[in-house]
Amino acid sequence: MRILIYPGTFDPFTNGHVDIARRAARLCDLLVVAILTNSSKQPYFSTADRIRMARLSLAGLDNIQIESFDGLLVDFFRQKKACAVVRGIRSESDFRFEAEIAAANKLMLPEYETCLLPCRMDLAFTSASIVREVASYGGDISGMVPSPVVEMILHKMGKKRLAALQPD
Repeated sequence: MRILIYPGTFDPFTNGHVDIARRAARLCDLLVVAILTNSSKQPYFSTADRIRMARLSLAGLDNIQIESFDGLLVDFFRQKKACAVVRGIRSESDFRFEAEIAAANKLMLPEYETCLLPCRMDLAFTSASIVREVASYGGDISGMVPSPVVEMILHKMGKKRLAALQPD
């Protein structure tokens, strides 16, 4: 069985992530969308919320499994008996970063492989941080994230706004 891993923070899950996942799923028997729970990062959304976003966004794709992981990607790669990791790239700077990470992982695990998929041009300027920024100012994010994710983002931001308005 050919298993690919698509790792990331996915904070939140964007249309770019959906596009890469769908395309990668056509290249393998099983695509594992691996949501990083690295304690050194402080994501905006909880791990449970990010898993839910991914599940809602990728519903209907039969050969995709969504789970979280912590620690080294090479350990997760070995545990899943994967043949490669897939990463989406939007720009030259993404390519440089991903190439460095791939080389470091290959040094730790010689059988580790990385497939870099360029994103669609219409999604090249969408990132999770841009989505959060636009949403925080009340901008329209409906073209950047799947519709169930829009609702989750607006709900969470609405709660944060209400909390900020509450007196201490």
